[in-house]
Amino acid sequence: MLAVAAFPLAAQQQGRPPPAVTVQTMQPQTVTLTTTLPGRVVAAAMAEVRPQVAGIVTDRLFQEGGRVEAGDVLYTIDPASYAAAVAQAEAAVAQAQAQLNAAQKEEVRQQELASRNVSSTAALDQAVAARDTAAAGLQAAHAQLNAAEIELDRTNIRARLSGEIGRSLTSQGALVTASQANPMAVIRNIDSVYVDVTQSAAEIIEWRRGNLGERMGDAMLEVSLTLADGSVYDQKGRLTAAEPDVNEQTGVVVLRMSFDNPDKLLLPGMYVQVEMPTRAVEGAFLVPQEAVTRNRRGQPLAMVVGPDNVVEARPLTVLQDRGAEWVVSDGLAEGDRIVVAGLQQASPGATVTPDEPAGGDAAAQEQPAASDAAAAPSE
Repeated sequence: MLAVAAFPLAAQQQGRPPPAVTVQTMQPQTVTLTTTLPGRVVAAAMAEVRPQVAGIVTDRLFQEGGRVEAGDVLYTIDPASYAAAVAQAEAAVAQAQAQLNAAQKEEVRQQELASRNVSSTAALDQAVAARDTAAAGLQAAHAQLNAAEIELDRTNIRARLSGEIGRSLTSQGALVTASQANPMAVIRNIDSVYVDVTQSAAEIIEWRRGNLGERMGDAMLEVSLTLADGSVYDQKGRLTAAEPDVNEQTGVVVLRMSFDNPDKLLLPGMYVQVEMPTRAVEGAFLVPQEAVTRNRRGQPLAMVVGPDNVVEARPLTVLQDRGAEWVVSDGLAEGDRIVVAGLQQASPGATVTPDEPAGGDAAAQEQPAASDAAAAPSE
């Protein structure tokens, strides 16, 4: 236990008034505990720009690091050979159309002859078959023309996603192919981003037992973000997904948070820390950290002033910190007065004169718990 100060008792034995201490009245409240998890920023959507036809790159039409919209032309490939293929397909369509016209005229002629019993039925059947074959040939020619036009259009490499485009990985004059492994550029949509974090399986069990995992629309699932420089991101995020399996090697589960990113401050790959609620504790007390001392075994203690103004050392169970306060689950009762100033005068068993400033009641409005800290050991 803490060493008992001799001065207060000696002063009382000499007839002096009890020393004055500042106290704060404790009131229970519901406190949401949180945990801090490390994570990485991930783009909401990403598209690699790749060629769909082979050829020489003739131009780059975007600014590296700028914004592009879906449908914008990013690169052009030399279209000469593809334009020639289109012309050849158009000629094939014209030829097939001429063959169909001839077959249709022959069919009409054979029908007239058959109506006058001049031609045989076999000749008419052959004319009908020739007409159908010519029609099929025209349809095939149109399909080839359509394919050639698609290939020609693909010489203009377009953005398939609106977002921020990175540096160009292909220079003008380079030969590209439809099967190449490396992208020409990468587009990322970072108007909103994901933050992927990992949480241990034990914490997931506690989280689900607290029913937080079933209340996806609950405000308790709002999370806050701490950036690499230690500042707090001004946008709140929400838990949007959790992997339904545990990594066998690491024993963790991947959680995904969604954050709005209007100022493009969050960039893919950035290291951040997410503060996520784990469970709500009812009947907890928020105790100022300056009011908590420790004995020789490291057990947290609070000096409580009883109804007769006698000080009592009360052991506490501390769950975690919340800013300048400790979240205490056991050791205090509603209405207890703890010493927050003048601890050197408040020895266990000493009589004191408690003074509680106006508005010093600890019954504050409920706030979410702050980042997870190492809980003080209790016995």
